[in-house]
Amino acid sequence: MALALRTMKTPEWKIKLASEIAKLAKEHRTFLVVDLTGVPAKHIQMLRKKLDKIAVLKVVKPKIALKAFESIGLPAKEFEPYMTGQVMLIFSNLNAFELTSIVEGFVTHDYYGPGEITDKEVVIPEGNTGLPAGPILSVFGRLKIPTKVQGNVVYVAKDTVVAKPGEAVSPDLAALLQKLGLALKEIRVKVKCGRDGNLVLPGDKLKLNISDYEELVKVAATNALKLALELVICEPVVLQLAFIKAEKQALALVSEAGFITQETAENVLRVAHSKALALAAEISKYAPELGLEVKVPVVQEATSQAAPKEKPSEKKEEKEKVEEASEEALAEGFAALFG
Repeated sequence: MALALRTMKTPEWKIKLASEIAKLAKEHRTFLVVDLTGVPAKHIQMLRKKLDKIAVLKVVKPKIALKAFESIGLPAKEFEPYMTGQVMLIFSNLNAFELTSIVEGFVTHDYYGPGEITDKEVVIPEGNTGLPAGPILSVFGRLKIPTKVQGNVVYVAKDTVVAKPGEAVSPDLAALLQKLGLALKEIRVKVKCGRDGNLVLPGDKLKLNISDYEELVKVAATNALKLALELVICEPVVLQLAFIKAEKQALALVSEAGFITQETAENVLRVAHSKALALAAEISKYAPELGLEVKVPVVQEATSQAAPKEKPSEKKEEKEKVEEASEEALAEGFAALFG
């Protein structure tokens, strides 16, 4: 008997399937190993339709797939931890990250069955249920869903959470969801791992959070612009910002030095006045001990005397002009630096 088992031939269909898998793996740069546990055939059919012309889907037994990988020199041992249970291979020439995004982003809906565990809150929405009043009211009562009856039709009084993530769906709830037409169960396949060229990557490494990467790019662009400004790189937007920065630094320097020209006089006097006020305030602390009286003007009044008030319209126009210039400069800067 043992001898007979050893000499038993491998079934023809297994050899054919392994050969087909090996051929597909050679022809495509990428394939994903996805978990089919609990995934209905209808979802696979719809996914196949979704991926038509960009991918080939093959449901396969793990051992056959591993044999096929070995036959073409792929590292079968790296796939072994993922080749368990019911699996499907998805072959494509898209990169593994893009393919994973499409595959895991494809969602269909079904009804929860009794005893199934929810992965999110299950909510019965407020409004007309379309169900006639009668025995169904006792079901709503057992599930603690507030209702009212209008024209012999049951209305849900407010949105009601009937199950939280991780809770089992009761028979009453499963039956009610079907009667209300609420197919709330999300169905999607889970990517266990993927091969892209010579790389074998776990499924969790193939998921990209686009918003996080967008934020990283924005931060990188801002830092690049700051560095370019520090180095005064000869790009139009950098030079524009550099001139603004240089003007501010020059104005601060001449104000500190007390260098008066027609352009700097107002600012120099404002700085001097501020220093005088600060000095007066400091002296006033010790004046009583010395028998002196030092009057410190209110800062707002002093400032208003040193610098004539601008009209609100002038301030607004100037602010808008500066903001507009800054926004345009930044937009052009990013295009110049990275385009």
